Amino acid sequence: MINKIIEIAQNAGHCIMDIYKKDFQVDFKKDASPLTIADQLSHTCIHDELSNLPTHFPILSEEGAVIPYNERSAWETFWIVDPLDGTKEFIKKNDEFTVNIALIHKGSPVLGVIYAPALDILYYAEEKKGAYKQLNANDLHGQQPKRLYVDTQADRKKVVISRSHLTEETRKYVSELEVYEGRMDYISIGSSLKFCLIAEGAAHCYPRLAPTMEWDTAAGQIIVEEAGGKVVNFSTLNPLTYNKEILINPSFLCTCNISSKSI
Repeated sequence: MINKIIEIAQNAGHCIMDIYKKDFQVDFKKDASPLTIADQLSHTCIHDELSNLPTHFPILSEEGAVIPYNERSAWETFWIVDPLDGTKEFIKKNDEFTVNIALIHKGSPVLGVIYAPALDILYYAEEKKGAYKQLNANDLHGQQPKRLYVDTQADRKKVVISRSHLTEETRKYVSELEVYEGRMDYISIGSSLKFCLIAEGAAHCYPRLAPTMEWDTAAGQIIVEEAGGKVVNFSTLNPLTYNKEILINPSFLCTCNISSKSI
């Protein structure tokens, strides 16, 4: 199934790039978050293609219809989709946006694909099958996928922070973490690419002490976990879970387990 989901993510990426290369209008949702035609076209592409798979599961998408919890609560397995993660980065045209597709089973992600169409970089993972990165993903003769592993050996650690959503709580946490880990280097990047940096060993800790939605994290979580890392609730230290009555995630840490303080 993973190859078909990769294809679907890439097809959605092509829809996004058709808009990215042009001038486009920016609208705003009720929560003041931005929305473009690229978000909507990507959603339609993904929804239609997932719906046509031989094995059908319900679909929960950021740009889809609101589905009541009394209906969702019966779902054992379902797709969760962010058709365009990093809309602010898309609008800024800094290339740091992704397509996120994950399969959730009994509250946990078991398959995930993250595709960065402007960069043509693909990350993907399946439960118990490892996490992988592929450069030049649209080139059939490009590089072969690379198995990903988190980095637990670096002398000087790197903390990755959100380019558009950095909070004072996050700044405070990182300052406290440096007491245990020593001075850390900072990487700022948009969208779910933050998870990918942890998974490929380019960074070591991603604290998110601000609201996110389940579709923001599901694909990234399975990729990090299959690379040997953790994505845990900041308060309980348990893995993030999905299909909650309220779809907002708690504050969380994505880490390669660099110290007891960071997990």
